[in-house]
Amino acid sequence: MIDLDDIDRAMLRDLSLEGDLSAGELGRRFGLSQPAAWRRVKRMQEAGILKGVRMEVDRAALGFGVTVFLGVKLATKGRVSLEDFERAVTAIPEVQVVQHVLGLFDYRLRVVARDIADFERVLRRRIMTLPGLGQVEANVLLTEERRPGPLG
Repeated sequence: MIDLDDIDRAMLRDLSLEGDLSAGELGRRFGLSQPAAWRRVKRMQEAGILKGVRMEVDRAALGFGVTVFLGVKLATKGRVSLEDFERAVTAIPEVQVVQHVLGLFDYRLRVVARDIADFERVLRRRIMTLPGLGQVEANVLLTEERRPGPLG
């Protein structure tokens, strides 16, 4: 692990919100030259702190206005392997995230749909037919705020 100073942490915060910031823009924001800002970014990439750049897709603009988080408990873990369940659930395009978790549920899924009727169709025709499925609990996302996390 590398030591990070206040400027590094501030750069990480900004990059976590705007991943396409140039070294020139970072330099202007933090009173550094473009090469100095680039060296800091490069050092954090080489240390594995920064991993790639992603563009955020606006799901609502694509017509997917509903996001639902599902808690899934498998019926009996002995009958259906976790790999079988994971393979089947990841084949459903509306399932954006599959998380194997510890706690009340075995999995947490992030599902997108055009509207509630579309979600019901996905739930009935695809999710409820998954191998080994037991209990399912749904939570509809109302609002979401992105936070920079432990970086301040």
